[in-house]
Amino acid sequence: MEKGRFKIKYSVQFTFMTIFFLFIALMIALLTTYPTTSSRDIVYSTKRSSMISQSAVMSSSLSVLESLNSDNVNQVMELVDVKSFDRIVVTDGSGMSIYDSAAAGHVSGIYVLFPELWDALGGKSSFSSRFDGEAFFSHAAAPVYSNGVIIGAVYLSEYDAHQAVLINQIQARLRSVALTSGIAVFLMVFLFAKALTRRITALVKAMRIVREGQYDYRLLPRGGDEVTELQEEFNDMTQRLQKTEELRRRFVSDASHELRTPLASIRLLSDSILHSDDMDERTMREFVSDIGTEAERLQRLTEKLMNLTRMDGKLQIVQAPVDVRRVAEKTIHLLAPLAKKCNVTIFTDFADGCIITASEDDIYQIIFNLAENAVKYNSFGGNVFMSLRAEGGFARLVIEDTGMGIPDEDAPHVFSRFYRVDKARSRAAGGSGLGLSIVHDAVKTHNGKIYFEKRETVGTRFVVTFPLAADA
Repeated sequence: MEKGRFKIKYSVQFTFMTIFFLFIALMIALLTTYPTTSSRDIVYSTKRSSMISQSAVMSSSLSVLESLNSDNVNQVMELVDVKSFDRIVVTDGSGMSIYDSAAAGHVSGIYVLFPELWDALGGKSSFSSRFDGEAFFSHAAAPVYSNGVIIGAVYLSEYDAHQAVLINQIQARLRSVALTSGIAVFLMVFLFAKALTRRITALVKAMRIVREGQYDYRLLPRGGDEVTELQEEFNDMTQRLQKTEELRRRFVSDASHELRTPLASIRLLSDSILHSDDMDERTMREFVSDIGTEAERLQRLTEKLMNLTRMDGKLQIVQAPVDVRRVAEKTIHLLAPLAKKCNVTIFTDFADGCIITASEDDIYQIIFNLAENAVKYNSFGGNVFMSLRAEGGFARLVIEDTGMGIPDEDAPHVFSRFYRVDKARSRAAGGSGLGLSIVHDAVKTHNGKIYFEKRETVGTRFVVTFPLAADA
């Protein structure tokens, strides 16, 4: 998020650690409060049951008396275990104490104002307990009945520090265990977050390095989690970027070199015309004709580069039913002058029914490039054999020549851009090294396949297949 000119940034490590810190703090709080609270509730419940029961026993012992006075109450209380409690008070029906274990001689003679006692005089047994962190202060009271009439009440009081000590010890131990465990877990989480964010930071750093153009930078994936998978994907992406960048640089370099040659020739010829005052008309015509030839070569090269750019950009291609035989026959007709000039004979064997769904211009370009190469790079007086058949749901086009063939070491690069098998002969023939690359990309665009092989005698055989149209 951004506020004004200041950018507030939260790291993954900070967020991760904050969440776990709050979680651990909550767990420690629960571990140190819930058990002690439960222990206090258990002690409270036990004391309530015990003291109410004891007060009821004492009340029953006193209920045999018709009236309560200091003599008969003392006699009864001597039979009761009064040492179990810190204070025992017996009052008459008006709330005046008759017996008080905390007073001298156990006789008080004063009005007692304890709430529990007054509840008992009202006919209801009561109990209360309070824990101040050091001891339990518990109080219980029960009415004393005689012939159905309340003649007094019994009050019990207890101060229990022993149970409080046990609870405090339990709480202290739980706090110590929870704190130790919390610190250990926090350290483990910290180390885990550090390791995780270190890998993420390394990935971000690698992205910045690649963004600066260093496409050969690679990460060293470790482990088998999602971050490792992300690092492997990053390495794969940078490898493809590196390959694309190398192809781009090579393409730019080769394209610049190819464009420079005709441009240099045009400039040289034009400079010769401009700086020659006594050039005869015949020589000038030759120079102008050469300039036109180089300009045509430059135009062809530019068109081929534009075709490659169109295919690389995956622009939308309008497809329609195309009769491959008709396109092939048209191509042979256009190549007839070149074949006659090179003294090459073209033999054809085209079958009907080879209808495919494609762009007619692309199919023409595929056949023209392959047939033109078969003529230009053939031996003088050689032959070109072209056949077209519909086989197994595919249109199969075969173009063979009797030329010099393709050496084994050049075979992997035949469809690469600007690559020429015989560079000297290719330049002499006006080749740019783009024709077969255009053919390869065009065939792939229309879901076809292309491959080449040596003929049994001499020359090369190119085979192109396209899926037949559904309604062919």
